[in-house]
Amino acid sequence: MFGPKSVTLNRVKTNILLASILATALASTVAAQDTKEFLGRWDMTVTPATGQPYPQWMELMENGGKIEGRVQPRGGAWHPIVGAHVESGKLIVDVGQAGPSEISWELTSPSSGKLTGMEKRGDTEGPTLAGVKAPLLDRPMPKKWTKPRPLFDGTDLNGWEPIGNVENNKWVARNGELVNDNPEIPGKSVHGAANIKTTEKFQDFKLHIEVNCPEGGNSGIYLRGRYELQIGTEGGKQPSHEMGAIYSWYPPPAGAENGLGKWTSFDVTFVGRHVTVYRDGKLYHDNVEIPGPTGGALDSNEAEPGPFYLQGDHHGVIAYRNITISVPKK
Repeated sequence: MFGPKSVTLNRVKTNILLASILATALASTVAAQDTKEFLGRWDMTVTPATGQPYPQWMELMENGGKIEGRVQPRGGAWHPIVGAHVESGKLIVDVGQAGPSEISWELTSPSSGKLTGMEKRGDTEGPTLAGVKAPLLDRPMPKKWTKPRPLFDGTDLNGWEPIGNVENNKWVARNGELVNDNPEIPGKSVHGAANIKTTEKFQDFKLHIEVNCPEGGNSGIYLRGRYELQIGTEGGKQPSHEMGAIYSWYPPPAGAENGLGKWTSFDVTFVGRHVTVYRDGKLYHDNVEIPGPTGGALDSNEAEPGPFYLQGDHHGVIAYRNITISVPKK
């Protein structure tokens, strides 16, 4: 038989076990709540100790109790995160390897839809991070559009300005064309020339633009300065990096040819996050949603209007012409 002391001892053990289970459940609930605050799409700005701030982007999701996600770095394509977990009220995101160092983001709990934090390379503290919830940009298709008007008059660069490495600006107006006169030297790629953008900014629009990109050339048309329509080629290894792709998000149609070395036209309708693209009258992208900025974006301020910009910092004498725009009619 069990005496009073045994009963009391068993009750104590039971209470300790229940307390432990409740504490674990409470910790899991708190962690789940903490995690939930971080989920979604975030427009990120990275500010180094020296130099200018630059944009990145992140999306986090929960799948089976684990945090999954993807990050758009400063340049190149988006990639999945390695993992993420909550620690001492902070979300630690393992962004992935960059050279010899593993990059992680330490992010505080969001306040009023905003994130703050720090990037680390290994144990070394790096740039500060700031993020805002990415806007939905869910707008209906306008019923009427203005008459198309030219963005380039064919005679000079009025309405355009070089950006990036402006000391090495290769853009000229020649024979009615906007030309990036940046030749490829055999055996050597010429990088580092300037890009060029419109001085005017736009929100929703219909764009017509024609381009002649040589074999091996590489450029891009940036919508609102944030989302790249790929022009040219990156060698053919990844379809989402080839002519007519929404860079790293959507490849051109299966079987589509780059068709470089000749004039080709693009007609782009961009409303909110949704883009429709025709190339030479063939449908390439049918009202697809662009989740976030692509590599090379000017900023991550997705709610704001932005310029068009054309990539010129790669190689190839690439020419654009007949650039016109329509905007929603009030």
